[in-house]
Amino acid sequence: CIEEVAELRPDHPHVVHLQERRANVQGAGAVTLADLVRAAMRMRPDRLVLGECRGAEVRDVLTALNTGHEGGWGTHHAHTVEDVPARLQALGALAGMGDAAVAAQGAAAFDAVLQMRRDGATRRVAQVGVLVRPEQGGSALECRKVLEVSPGGEVRVGRDWPLLDARLGGVSALLPWGRGGPG
Repeated sequence: CIEEVAELRPDHPHVVHLQERRANVQGAGAVTLADLVRAAMRMRPDRLVLGECRGAEVRDVLTALNTGHEGGWGTHHAHTVEDVPARLQALGALAGMGDAAVAAQGAAAFDAVLQMRRDGATRRVAQVGVLVRPEQGGSALECRKVLEVSPGGEVRVGRDWPLLDARLGGVSALLPWGRGGPG
């Protein structure tokens, strides 16, 4: 679990928590999120959790999540799931990555994108999306909305629901609504 400021507190006996450290007054001793991601990979983690990705460390996170590890999680801020590709490409630019590299790495790294909504003191899932590259391997990255949850809790499935279902191994057959989605 890698964070700038410790906020996540997973209750699990095998969690290793790594936290960024700023440089001292002499400008030495800094340990960045990118440094911590690389250090975590040397620990051979089962899961990699990055508390918030908002800089050039996106390169190291995307690289780490594309190395065959079964699971990872990272957060960053975007208004909707459709806005996630623009945010990833902006962060990738900070790391010197081109749009094609961000698209290839991002689409391969993440099974799903969750957009959360604050509901008083509680956060709830508002949208679920899937990152995809356009046909013919173009350089653009797209996030297709596959599910939306209204503030009242009504679930609406988008036309691209089968994309998520395929990535999750046909899990919808186990859900109350089956393969067609809720409603």
